[in-house]
Amino acid sequence: MTWTQTTIKVAASWLAGIMLVAAAAIVTIVVVNSGPAGAQEPVRAYLSALKDGDGGKALGLVRAQVPAGNPGLLDGAGLKASVEKLEDLTVGSPERQSDGRMSVPVTYSLEGVQNSTRFLVEPAGHEWLFFTRWQLVPSSLPTLTVNVVNSNLATVNGVTMNTPKGHGQFPVFFPGTYEASYSSPYFAAPAQRVSVSGPSSSQTVNLNTEATKSLADAVSTQVHKYLDDCAAEANHEQRLQPDCPFYHAGLERVTQGSIRWSIVEYPKVEIQPYNGRWVVTPLGGKAKLNAKAVDLFTGVDGPLEQVHPFSFTVTLSFTADKVTVTPVVDY
Repeated sequence: MTWTQTTIKVAASWLAGIMLVAAAAIVTIVVVNSGPAGAQEPVRAYLSALKDGDGGKALGLVRAQVPAGNPGLLDGAGLKASVEKLEDLTVGSPERQSDGRMSVPVTYSLEGVQNSTRFLVEPAGHEWLFFTRWQLVPSSLPTLTVNVVNSNLATVNGVTMNTPKGHGQFPVFFPGTYEASYSSPYFAAPAQRVSVSGPSSSQTVNLNTEATKSLADAVSTQVHKYLDDCAAEANHEQRLQPDCPFYHAGLERVTQGSIRWSIVEYPKVEIQPYNGRWVVTPLGGKAKLNAKAVDLFTGVDGPLEQVHPFSFTVTLSFTADKVTVTPVVDY
């Protein structure tokens, strides 16, 4: 059996077609390997893991060392929140480096401010003999330090975190934004936000905790009650020098049964941090004495009315939902 000239032409055409397809495939492989698609892939996968709050997957992709600290922001809600406020997140075209690696830029904005992070990727073998597999070059995760005045807790990206002795250190992923705050019925610190754009960096948030109005009101209520009770006891016992912050000493003879103490100016409560605890600044007020008295020099019997400034201090003790005020008076 011999091939006809027509058969030979058909076979030649098929062979030429196969060679063209093969050549196109080779060109495609070269383009894929040298173009952005392959080098962008591990970066896209890493950013997707951050958005999902999947810290295990993200850490496997970024291949970074994890600094010492509380790992509570490396997974779950805290991690997911770190990228929620990043807008216009875009993976740019890779730029080839002299050592064969690729630099992949990622641009984004935070509250209208533009920022960027560069990821370095390197070849990690091939798939299907032809396609280059890329992986992120290992680095070290950045750290976030949170300092809180007089508190062992802070809220970071909506998650309550321990801050022993007012200090917490957290390894975090990048890029991301981290918002720390503190709030309780009696103490609060306004939110502070920082952005982390790259590896091996560090950011610090200082939360200046202050006493809330609720605490000042609770302390004021107890101080008022203490002074009112003290005045009432002094009246009941008819004492000019009661076991209170206020007293009267004069050159007259006061008629028993006429002594009447009242508080005419209550102290203003100010609470401040001091040496790892909360203290109330010295309290000052005014008490008024009304009585009948005989002037020892003139013998005249008449009303006695005097306003006495006074001062004292208090100490505070706390439970989870209660503050106790203890007066300290030097008699």
